[in-house]
Amino acid sequence: MYDQRTPSWMTPEHEMFADMVRKFFAAELVPNIPKWNKQGVVDRAFWDKAAEIGLLAATIPEAYGGAGGTYSFDAIIGYEQARIGDTGWGFGINTIIAHYISRYGTEAQKLRWLPRMASGELIPAIAMTEPGTGSDLQAVTTYADRHADTYCINGTKTFITNGQTANLICIIAKTDRDAGSKGISLIFAETDGLKGFSRGRNLEKLGMKANDTSELFFEDMHVPLENCLGGEEGKGFAQMMTDLPWERLYLGIGALGQMDFVLKETIAYTRQRKAFGQRVADFQNTRFKLAEVKTKIEVTRVFINDCIAQQDVGELTATTASMAKLWSTDLQNDVVDECLQFFGGNGFMMEYPIARAYADARVQKIYGGTNEIMKELIARAL
Repeated sequence: MYDQRTPSWMTPEHEMFADMVRKFFAAELVPNIPKWNKQGVVDRAFWDKAAEIGLLAATIPEAYGGAGGTYSFDAIIGYEQARIGDTGWGFGINTIIAHYISRYGTEAQKLRWLPRMASGELIPAIAMTEPGTGSDLQAVTTYADRHADTYCINGTKTFITNGQTANLICIIAKTDRDAGSKGISLIFAETDGLKGFSRGRNLEKLGMKANDTSELFFEDMHVPLENCLGGEEGKGFAQMMTDLPWERLYLGIGALGQMDFVLKETIAYTRQRKAFGQRVADFQNTRFKLAEVKTKIEVTRVFINDCIAQQDVGELTATTASMAKLWSTDLQNDVVDECLQFFGGNGFMMEYPIARAYADARVQKIYGGTNEIMKELIARAL
């Protein structure tokens, strides 16, 4: 994100923050990546350590226990995580939910949830996708009926990031089943000891093995009426649409970091690996291919940095964010595939990070809205 030159949005404070994040990940994240990939979940203790140094609070307003930074501080966290090759820690959900609450929450909701997110007491998840609905959020069937002073929630969600760890769930539910998108609300549930809430198994995925992903079940689960985000029903779809640009840009930031990681790994490998009496790096095909990869990454870096600058001042449009997500995640998959080829048979072995990066990359074109949906959104703006 800032390899070639300092981006316009980066201040000395950002640089100090990036250095702290880099050192923390090197000490606490990198050594645990193999273990977490095997166990299928990041240790809860890591969330606590991240909270201790302020990573979970970087963009939460100061009045609610945070540092009050702009989106670019969370962008640094996402980039640095990806740049060391990790896709397991579900921080991306933390930044999305924190901004949901900061932007739309009532004062009571902000006071209740944001400080506990900053401290690591509450780990968030977004219960959005349902079996059979995919990217069609208007088709959700989970419903929340009023019962006196509570919502009674019933439904099933799937592919939920942080599904085994989270204890603050943002649920996309119908509060009016006949009102289409205007009947959708975002309702929060604090799940510790909550009756009617249960988790399915930790789903076995193609990649992102350390990122716990689950089905969630709500069976006559009651939460207070005041847990409806913003205190007004029927605003959920609009709230999600307004904040989707940040989610999609965040995926682009991760794609850039992963490409930087993969290129670094590939350069190191080709310089030490020999074939036909010379280093793989000395073949003209290797040099030319990696030159192409580097050029495409740098073009993407300029675009992503411009998007971050726009996001910080509230000017990033849904169309531009869709372009960032489409371009960077498509390119990420192409780059990883191109680089893996230089590893030969070793590239097919999971002990090599390139193999893990190859598997991890594929979902980038699916979640956050499929890249086909991105094309449709961009086309509508032409």
